[in-house]
Amino acid sequence: MLVNADLHTHSCFSAATSKDMVINNIAPKSLEKGLKLVGTGDAFHPKWLDIVEESTEYKGDGIYSKGECDFILTTEVEAQHKIHHLIIIPNMDAAREMSEKLVSSNKFVDGRPRSPLSGAELFDFVKEYDCLIGPAHSFTPWTGMFKTYDSVYDCYGKKPDFVELGLSADTDMADTIKELSDFAFLSNSDAHSPWPHRLGREFNQIEMEDISFSSLQKAFKHKTVKSNYGLPPNLGKYHMTACTKCYKIIDPDIAKENKMKCSCGGKIKKGVDFRIREIADYSEPKHPSHRPPYVHLMPLAELISMVYDKGITTKTVQGIWQKLIDAFGPEIDVLINTPLEDISKIDKKVAIAIDGFRNKTLIVVPGGGGKYGEISFNEEMDKEEEKTEKIVTLDYF
Repeated sequence: MLVNADLHTHSCFSAATSKDMVINNIAPKSLEKGLKLVGTGDAFHPKWLDIVEESTEYKGDGIYSKGECDFILTTEVEAQHKIHHLIIIPNMDAAREMSEKLVSSNKFVDGRPRSPLSGAELFDFVKEYDCLIGPAHSFTPWTGMFKTYDSVYDCYGKKPDFVELGLSADTDMADTIKELSDFAFLSNSDAHSPWPHRLGREFNQIEMEDISFSSLQKAFKHKTVKSNYGLPPNLGKYHMTACTKCYKIIDPDIAKENKMKCSCGGKIKKGVDFRIREIADYSEPKHPSHRPPYVHLMPLAELISMVYDKGITTKTVQGIWQKLIDAFGPEIDVLINTPLEDISKIDKKVAIAIDGFRNKTLIVVPGGGGKYGEISFNEEMDKEEEKTEKIVTLDYF
């Protein structure tokens, strides 16, 4: 069976996360999105585990269900060198025992615990409980594994179960690194709120025997991720090398000559694009036979917001979003499968925007330095919209 899965989210107990991130909100919003399997996030936080248990029915083999939405226990841990790791946990008993044993200064305060353990030590610790582990948003310059290490094995000492790409990278970029050809890639939302433009903004379509921890474990082992879905990487806010103050994109060599200081006085942050080129083995991607397509898309509410130049939570944007969901089902189906002519009957402008993603006719100003990229459509949109050009800055956090 093919399962749409977003395996990296956070709960209301994580810093900078909406208080609405509770099971009773996440479950219905996930179904509206088109997700079937969702990571709980924050599964080392005792109070969050209490909420998960109280709000769901345990179906066995690591699956906790709220109505038609299935959850699997996950957490993100910040370990040595401020590197973030995504951990998928087989059951509640394991999560509670690991939470008690984990060396951490803030595990009962923040949903994302900080630990002094190295990547290798964390790997050994979670494997005692048969967990799945891999680097979270691997290439992100602040907390990604590749900001510190040139190799996955330098971090873990052994082979982790997967590699999560993050918003500023896709498979074309990651498959220029030879050692990564042997890994399943994940694209997850890292959602901090249950709004549909956050939850499932990146997700995976995975072939699974059934919805269970054991089946997910086999899927990573046998690399049966069938599709990755997510933003075009140049929309990511750390895609290019840029100043974190004025956001000017700067040539990496010039940045190094100036000791990563911008003329405005700000600090220059190395971009994912350049970091990958530093450690790449190939100038062009070499995809292994198991590598699925990476489909670029953008949350439906973001598209509507862009087309109408109105805030995502306004009545206009939410009204059109709801009409499309009511007519065609979950958001993922609207974005990927619904015929454009059908979408046009409800909103012609939105149909043109979706067509731009499906046919890769977008104009993108890359992001960098902490600022998301900017997006426009080709002259077809200009024609349809009375020759007016629209460029907007994406708002993802």
